[in-house]
Amino acid sequence: MIHEKIDIKVNNKKAALVTYILDNFVEMDLNRKRPAVIICPGGGYSFTSNREGEPVAIAMNQKGFHAFILHYTTEYGNFPQALLELAKSMELIRENADKWHIDKEQVIVCGFSAGGHLAASLGVFWNKDILYNKLHCQKEKIRPNALLLAYPVISSAQNKHQASFQNLLGEDKSNLLEMLSLEKQVTKDVPPAFIWHTYTDKTVPVENSLLFATELCKYKIPLELHIYGEGNHGLSLGTEEVSTEKFECRPEIQNWIDMFSVWIKKLKDIKTNS
Repeated sequence: MIHEKIDIKVNNKKAALVTYILDNFVEMDLNRKRPAVIICPGGGYSFTSNREGEPVAIAMNQKGFHAFILHYTTEYGNFPQALLELAKSMELIRENADKWHIDKEQVIVCGFSAGGHLAASLGVFWNKDILYNKLHCQKEKIRPNALLLAYPVISSAQNKHQASFQNLLGEDKSNLLEMLSLEKQVTKDVPPAFIWHTYTDKTVPVENSLLFATELCKYKIPLELHIYGEGNHGLSLGTEEVSTEKFECRPEIQNWIDMFSVWIKKLKDIKTNS
């Protein structure tokens, strides 16, 4: 395994991209190319949660994915710094796809809670000037092939998570609130999405996922949406490994990663045969 920390430098600031890249072996398949997942942990744009980082990366490895954790900048009012760092990370992964044995057509951005807002932001803004004018990159290099959104923050209007938008925009950028209500930014260019949420989430209400999914449906963008009946916010994998006094173990939601793995394979098969 290639396990290292790579500095992602944008605007004289530095984020950390931690790699969990699986090795290839002669006795199995030396030329195997695997899908890759960039994980954006949650934390209300004020920190990046370890519970939604390494345990998820290891679980993705077990499913045959290369994994990357982006510890993005969480300074108050930093928008669009974290988004630029994510786009830069995507560009880096695509440029090193051959070296790291990555399938260039299966680079997925995964986000939890506020990290879900970050991941979905790349999904809706990848071809917009807000990124292109800052990074001067090829737009296709930063386009996610799919989104994996776990109890994501989406809307700044309905059922919003106030703290996430306050931390993201600070006091001086409140005029951007509507733009960052991502259900309003969906177009035909948004990648396919796998979304899951719990119905009883009181921190980031389930309507966030429903609003985004509804807009994806309008454009006939491939989608899989799972709403679990019960569970608090921030469940991550829902396992004992990530459970704490605040975050419960929820065996009934643990199958989300299995369902995602099946979905992403079907998505590739559909594209291959289309």
